[in-house]
Amino acid sequence: MSPTLKLSQREAAFNNEVVTRFELYNSLFQTLPFYQVKDTGILLPFFSSHCEKGAITHDSPTDIIESFFEKYVPDIDHREQINRMFRFIQYIERQVVLFDAIEDSSFSKIGKFDDSGTLQSLLQHAAISDEARQDISEKLKDFSLRLVLTAHPTQFYPGTVLGIMTDLIEAVKTNDINNIDVLLQQLGKTPFFNKTSPTPVDEAVSLSWFLENIFYHAVSGIQSKLEEEFDINAASRQILELGFWPGGDRDGNPNVTTQTTKEVASFLRQRLFRCYYRDFRTLKRRITFRGVEEAMTKLETLFYKNANEQLTPVDLQGELLGLLLSIKEVILKDHDGLFVDIVEDMIQKVRLFGCYFATIDIRQDSRILRKVFEYGTQNIDTGVAEDYSELSEDEKVKSITFKEADFVCPDEEKDAMIHDTLDTIRLVKQIQEGNGEKACQRFIISNCQRASDILQLIDLFLWSGWKKDSLSIDFMPLFETVNDLEHAAAIMEQLYTHPFYAEHLKNRGSQQTIMLGFSDSTKDGGYLMANWSIYKAKVELTAMARKYGIQLAFFDGRGGPPARGGGKTHRFYASMGKEIANEHIQLTIQGQTVSSQYGSVETARFNMEQLINAGVISALHPNRNDLLDSRHKDLIQQMADVSYKLFIDLRAHPLFVEYLEKFSPLKLLSRINISSRPTKRNAGAQLKLEDLRAISFVTSWSQLKQSIPGFYGVGTALKQVKETGGWDEIKELYQTSGFFKTMLDNCMMSMSKSDFRVTAYLEQDEKFGTFWKMLKDEFVLTREMLLELTGSTVLMEEYPVERRSIAIREKIVLPLVIIQHYALQCINYEKDTELNDVYNKLVIRTVYGIVNAGRNLA
Repeated sequence: MSPTLKLSQREAAFNNEVVTRFELYNSLFQTLPFYQVKDTGILLPFFSSHCEKGAITHDSPTDIIESFFEKYVPDIDHREQINRMFRFIQYIERQVVLFDAIEDSSFSKIGKFDDSGTLQSLLQHAAISDEARQDISEKLKDFSLRLVLTAHPTQFYPGTVLGIMTDLIEAVKTNDINNIDVLLQQLGKTPFFNKTSPTPVDEAVSLSWFLENIFYHAVSGIQSKLEEEFDINAASRQILELGFWPGGDRDGNPNVTTQTTKEVASFLRQRLFRCYYRDFRTLKRRITFRGVEEAMTKLETLFYKNANEQLTPVDLQGELLGLLLSIKEVILKDHDGLFVDIVEDMIQKVRLFGCYFATIDIRQDSRILRKVFEYGTQNIDTGVAEDYSELSEDEKVKSITFKEADFVCPDEEKDAMIHDTLDTIRLVKQIQEGNGEKACQRFIISNCQRASDILQLIDLFLWSGWKKDSLSIDFMPLFETVNDLEHAAAIMEQLYTHPFYAEHLKNRGSQQTIMLGFSDSTKDGGYLMANWSIYKAKVELTAMARKYGIQLAFFDGRGGPPARGGGKTHRFYASMGKEIANEHIQLTIQGQTVSSQYGSVETARFNMEQLINAGVISALHPNRNDLLDSRHKDLIQQMADVSYKLFIDLRAHPLFVEYLEKFSPLKLLSRINISSRPTKRNAGAQLKLEDLRAISFVTSWSQLKQSIPGFYGVGTALKQVKETGGWDEIKELYQTSGFFKTMLDNCMMSMSKSDFRVTAYLEQDEKFGTFWKMLKDEFVLTREMLLELTGSTVLMEEYPVERRSIAIREKIVLPLVIIQHYALQCINYEKDTELNDVYNKLVIRTVYGIVNAGRNLA
């Protein structure tokens, strides 16, 4: 089938399966159980249409809202108008859920046209010849995929809503109108948000829904299929791994404590054993033969007690596997292999998840760790020089002693961070002993700026009862800013050549994981510079690792939106040339990416298979064009420099922060009960751009419908290349380089979710008019240059289904955007504090639906 025909068939399937059914089921909303439901249900279509017309004519949000009520409900007062807006928000939030459910239910019919990167296509490739199958088997022996779930505040659907969505997806698949109607009513009565901010443990519980309902099944399914088709040793080769940040990620989150980490580790273990026990009950109904009674009784006791009782944790993986393997042996020997597949499924799951479910990563900022190290040098006999803090970096690296001690932080120590760090280091050992080494074996240093940051942390472990010859921890630097990325390779060379660290790496299988952060690098340097800095850093870090015989894995801190490293993730990995280590794919999944790409077993398998395929095929059949030559590198560098200067000038603009504070929900994000983390570091201090978390930064721009972090500077950079004679080369680069094409395609996705019509009224604003026009002009220029470069008439022309999906979602939430900006305008001028509080709540309520509709918006 030709690509064009496949595309048109996929588009037709989307129109039939999604668009038509959404229009049909949307009519059921008139029966949703809301206060004054009939009135609201009838008014909402008129309100949506009124907002659309107002946006087209560039009316201000205030004019749009006031003219709507004047025309359609003229006899109600202002407070009743606000009540109506809250009810509109309730409706629209649930319309988004309905659209999500319908789109997800149609996945098998729409996704089948895009199977180019799945396990099926890998099997087709293997079927070509025995040699091809062997090549893939060999590659899989060196390949792994690790998905790390992180608790970012844009995962708005609580477990109760996710459960309803799962049932709704199944009902929509069979067009079960009665069930759909009942589920929509349940949805109407189910709250979408918390009355209080969640604790880190609450976040862990929320995300564990995906572990229990999705990954438990999807990961084992893929692993089993790969083992079945390729020559893989099931007992020793784990291709898929899961990581977990809630409860372990301390960076800028004072709410995560040692006790939190302990509770989350215990919870994950218990939740896993509940999954095991649920499966065992199915096993017990089938395995009713002689010769297995004792093993079955032991298994039942172990599964039940660990699922339901508070026990001192013991790593039972070996014992569980021994019992299951003995049962398998008896079935094969004495019972003709009857139901052996059910036993093998349990064996697979116990091998994959052990007694921990997902590896808890510990993360802390280097500045905190330096402070703890300084405390240690003053209170522990470490042999470290008294004037250590005044030494140069080279002198520090040489003077670290790696002396073992068994220091316990005294209760009278008042500094909570010092206490927590040292206590947590001890706790990690307890977690490993109780749940298995993989339960907690990675420590990530964010804002890592020098080799001593890693070496000092090792000392902290050795001062806390750990031994040099059994230091079962992977120490991972996180390089984020443009400057840190530039110096990353030199820092790693210092570590690779350091005697103690080199020996430690050797003990860990000569494997080094390095985390690279898209979010802060984008906030720091803009879209083009961030992407290019990470690409260059990967090339340099790969060369350095190969020089010293180190097997390197990159761990990409990727958010949902392109501005934070999201977008077409599998295409990003498929475009890595030979210069970049790509044997191990590790990435964070967070926010709406979790529910949109991993919200069902079907979609999770599809997305994981695409990532596996991207890593395997790109290694076996690298595209020579993915290896950028020096001329292309110079061109991209030139573009990145131009873009960087424009972005830095924008950040330095005196109105930059004030504009965000005044016209976006930035100041109110801290009041939204969606995260245990503050929206900025130094929570009590005055707002500074450098303290603002990248997620708050990107979310604010996306709420404004101006995805500045995802495109700003790209148009100016492309224009400069065209004016200096490099246009034909850039066009060729877009057609041939997977990296460059993916970067610009993701930029176009960001722009497709922008709508400057909503804020067009600001062009006449005396103070902010010129600033707004500067943003709009760069958007228009970027769109013009990208359309010319790609030979398209509209953004995302190559992806019509995704473009249509975005357009429908944007249309659904346009009223929310208008309400939000109306409320923000009221706040800017309203003196009544009581009324202002209501407007604040109105703004906060709109944020949920806008992000949920964007799926990878924040």
